[in-house]
Amino acid sequence: MSFNLNGKTVLITGASRGIGAAAVKLCHAAGARVLPHASGPSDKASAVAEAAGLGSDDFLYQDLSVHGAGFALAQQAIEKAGRLDAVVNNAGVYLASPLTGDTGAWDEGWAKTMAVNVQAPADICRATIAHFREHGGGTIVNIASRAGHRGDGLEKATYAASKGAVLAMTKTWARGLSGENILLYAIAPGWVETRMAPEDIEARKYAVNEIPLGRVAQPEEVAETILFLLSGACPSMTGATLDINGASYVR
Repeated sequence: MSFNLNGKTVLITGASRGIGAAAVKLCHAAGARVLPHASGPSDKASAVAEAAGLGSDDFLYQDLSVHGAGFALAQQAIEKAGRLDAVVNNAGVYLASPLTGDTGAWDEGWAKTMAVNVQAPADICRATIAHFREHGGGTIVNIASRAGHRGDGLEKATYAASKGAVLAMTKTWARGLSGENILLYAIAPGWVETRMAPEDIEARKYAVNEIPLGRVAQPEEVAETILFLLSGACPSMTGATLDINGASYVR
């Protein structure tokens, strides 16, 4: 089945690589006007724009670790497009929160992870919900993680906590806003073939061995799911979390 996004404008954060880049390509191919975001200009962002048939000035740049950047990005997107129909909150960081050693790394890991993974998408949601209320509705897809359900490695509690927060806020707003035609969904991937996936041979072996499917997911698999959710094919799914983890965590 093919999904049509003709006439829709979609903001996709963290779009210069991985899941975000794949989502830009698929959404553009489905007819959407895509506003891709990255923290700053780069060769990767330029390559994504070129591959999707976008111009170099189509990318929006904000460092989401900076206070207020989520609001600024939402406003930037609305001013550029005039109207937004959907948002994909994909940008994220995967930093350690070590239980031993200097507390500086602990403080920095928690502060930056919460800023990028929780506060920025929350701010983007708040701004776009206000916009959707003025325009008859809209859709938000928040990229969470398997870690938000089952936890993560001992040194990555901050990441797991941040993604648990994303799941909770998605469910809360889906419950409260569906009557206004504002739909929210979460996607909770396990390991995906991106820069966050383990590169060390032993770590990679362990990661794959715990996946019954026998491989990590591809970014395109997550992007196809994003496309389905944005298409409006099943509004009654609002509030749902879709797991993409090769049966490594089955709820």
